[in-house]
Amino acid sequence: MAGNELGSLLSGLLGRGQDATSEHLLGTLLGDLGSGSGSGGNALNGLLEQLQDGGLAEQARSWVGTGANTPVTGPELAQALPYQTLNHVAGQAGVAPEEAADRLAVLLPEVVDRLTPEGQVPQGSLEEVIERHRGG
Repeated sequence: MAGNELGSLLSGLLGRGQDATSEHLLGTLLGDLGSGSGSGGNALNGLLEQLQDGGLAEQARSWVGTGANTPVTGPELAQALPYQTLNHVAGQAGVAPEEAADRLAVLLPEVVDRLTPEGQVPQGSLEEVIERHRGG
């Protein structure tokens, strides 16, 4: 699924309209990470693995868990993501990598939290997971 379409689905899941740039950032990031090796094609797994490998395991666990979400800063997120991934995501959205990281740092805790309401990463593609959680 294209980044714009995935971003729109995620925006709908959040229950409020995101600006097009934020939608594009989310969709492109998760699309890129879902197509990477090791995630089994599940973008959420790919994102969480990348964050854990990048030193944000505690924050990522809090987003999946049922308690409060531990915040993350743009610079922390930029450090945790592969440079080429952040550059690609930013370029696709037409923003600087620093702005992309700052925006994603605000959005990702809520997105991951909404996609994991039972405190576990659900099975299936990201599109299937979003569809199951929409409106529910």
